[in-house]
Amino acid sequence: MQPVNKLPLGFKDSLAKIVIRNIIIKGNKKTRDYMILREIQFKPGDSIIIATLNEAFQLARQQVYNSTLFHEVKVDLVMISAFEIDVTVTVRERWYLFPTPQFQVVDRSFNEWLVKYKGDLSRVNYGVKFVHYNFNGRRDPLRLFLINGYTKNIAFSYSQPYSNRSLTQGFGIGGGFSQNREIAYKTSADNKILFYNNKDFVKKNIYLNLSLRLQKGILFRHLFNIAYSRLTVSDSIISAVYNPHYFNSNSSSKGLIDLSYTYQYTSVNNAAYPLKGVTSYLTLAKRGFGFTGGTNLFAVEGAFNKYWAHEKNWFTSLQFIGNIKLPFDQPYINQRAIGYGNTNLRGLEYYVIDGVAFGIIKSTLKKKLFSFSIPMPFKSRILPTLPFAIFAKTYADAGFSFNKKKFDTQLNNRLLYTGGFGIDILMLYDINLRIEYSFNQLGQRMLFFESK
Repeated sequence: MQPVNKLPLGFKDSLAKIVIRNIIIKGNKKTRDYMILREIQFKPGDSIIIATLNEAFQLARQQVYNSTLFHEVKVDLVMISAFEIDVTVTVRERWYLFPTPQFQVVDRSFNEWLVKYKGDLSRVNYGVKFVHYNFNGRRDPLRLFLINGYTKNIAFSYSQPYSNRSLTQGFGIGGGFSQNREIAYKTSADNKILFYNNKDFVKKNIYLNLSLRLQKGILFRHLFNIAYSRLTVSDSIISAVYNPHYFNSNSSSKGLIDLSYTYQYTSVNNAAYPLKGVTSYLTLAKRGFGFTGGTNLFAVEGAFNKYWAHEKNWFTSLQFIGNIKLPFDQPYINQRAIGYGNTNLRGLEYYVIDGVAFGIIKSTLKKKLFSFSIPMPFKSRILPTLPFAIFAKTYADAGFSFNKKKFDTQLNNRLLYTGGFGIDILMLYDINLRIEYSFNQLGQRMLFFESK
């Protein structure tokens, strides 16, 4: 944030207040003014204690920036009178429209595709991904996917987080159709995913989801979601030869109804790469209308993440996540736990540990080495330079995944621990390149690359 204009010398009283006469928005071409004003915790007419003015401006800048709509946000004041100020919020918008060709590996990670499958080009998807992150200037992303290759996928989604006049309610809708030539049908005793492939499409999925978002404040939000999918797999998958517990059913086709509620809290300096603040969430999810048998489940998942900024560009963080699914006798498709998505331990990326209950704790110490920008190779008003920031880090993770004995593997029902060190490279549009050298309790050491 740019330094605020000097306040009159008479305002040295720590309890003295000043009135915000007006908030002026500058620099936005696509984004509507009221979307920016909504993210600011103070309003015209509010009085602010002068001693807390800088803190209030920092929070306002942080909240507007965390909308992910802008490259840069500046908050300044202009003195109008001895007791009144105007606040000027100047933003520099990002590119919002991305029609991009797609080349995606079908495996869980680029490393797995490169190491396990030797970069086999037949295991890739290609097509077009069209994304507009600010379709009507209301922070309303529109996505269209047209994917061919190893997988066929036609999908769309649109969400408008603030659809009513008071900007407290929003909605989302999405759906699509996909076909896969390969399907994960089981996890091996040594915690590797086993795939079924008969050189034809072995999995089909048709799905539709609707969501409702409620957010009266800035830091808290409530999300409600309902989804329906019709999942059909090859008959061989549910046979005794492969996995009769895939659906816990003799049918190779299932209609799945999912209901969920999520409470989120976010107060960090940068939503994409937090260095200071707190995030947390709690999710209650129900699959099916029954309570036992088949694919029915009730799940509770929660996470709490704390980030600390220290002197001389040092940072620490602790992250906790846990999940429990009831009843414990769940089909294979409901047993995802550690090793899927963000629920991984650094150093066990090549393994999956299924379960019906799990917990993870991650600790990280990092140091910002340096940051710099280089000029764009072509002239751009929106983005004249390419920013980079480099962080060095060391970390230690631990986790535990519980599953019933009949599904036991070498990494289930035991304490897991990993550690290592690495480099994070932050680039344009919050792209985060991770380069990590990790070790685990199996005595393995590995170099891992990931881009987010």
